[in-house]
Amino acid sequence: MEPAIRTVSSRVVYENRWMAVREDEIERLDGSRGIYGVIDKSDFTVVIPAENGGFHMVEEYRYPIGRRTWNFPQGSYPDRRSGTPEDLARHELAEETGFRAGTLTRLGYLHGAHGISSQGFHVFLATDLEPGETAREPEEQDMRQCFVTREEFKHRIREGLITDDSSLAAYTLLLLHEEGGVLT
Repeated sequence: MEPAIRTVSSRVVYENRWMAVREDEIERLDGSRGIYGVIDKSDFTVVIPAENGGFHMVEEYRYPIGRRTWNFPQGSYPDRRSGTPEDLARHELAEETGFRAGTLTRLGYLHGAHGISSQGFHVFLATDLEPGETAREPEEQDMRQCFVTREEFKHRIREGLITDDSSLAAYTLLLLHEEGGVLT
C-alpha cells in the first residue's frame, strides 16, 4: 500500500548532540504539497523500579516546562549513540537511583509524540533491586528520589505531581503485564 505522505526532499534545519530538527517537503495522496517538521531523537528507556508494593521515582527540574516533576528513571544514550535497550535501562536505573536490577523485564515499546518526533521508548520493569551509588549527569544535580506506594503514585497523578507521559504510559504497560497480557 502506498504511504499517505511521500517525502519529496528533506533538510536538517537544526542539530545538536541530542537531536536534529528537519523540514521535509511532502506530497500527499491527492498530489498536493506541503512541509512537515520532524524532531529526530534517539529512542530512550523508562525503568519502573518496583518492590514492596510500590515504586522508586525520581524528581527533577524540567527546563522546558519550568517546574519540578516526578517520573520513573529514564534516559537515552548520550550523543545519539546506540546500544541495546536493556543495557541502557540498567545504566539509567543505576545512574539515577543507584539501584541495580537483579531482574529486568521488558514490558513494551511506545512512541511518545508520533505526530512530531521519530523518538520512541522501551519500557522495563526492574525487580530484585540492590542499592548502590548514583552517578548522575550534571543536568541531574538537583534530582531527588523516593519510594512511593501504588496509592501514593495514583495520588501524585491526581495532584499533577506526575505529568510525564512516558511514566504514565509505562505504568499502563505494567498494569497490562500484571493482567497477563503479552506485549510486543
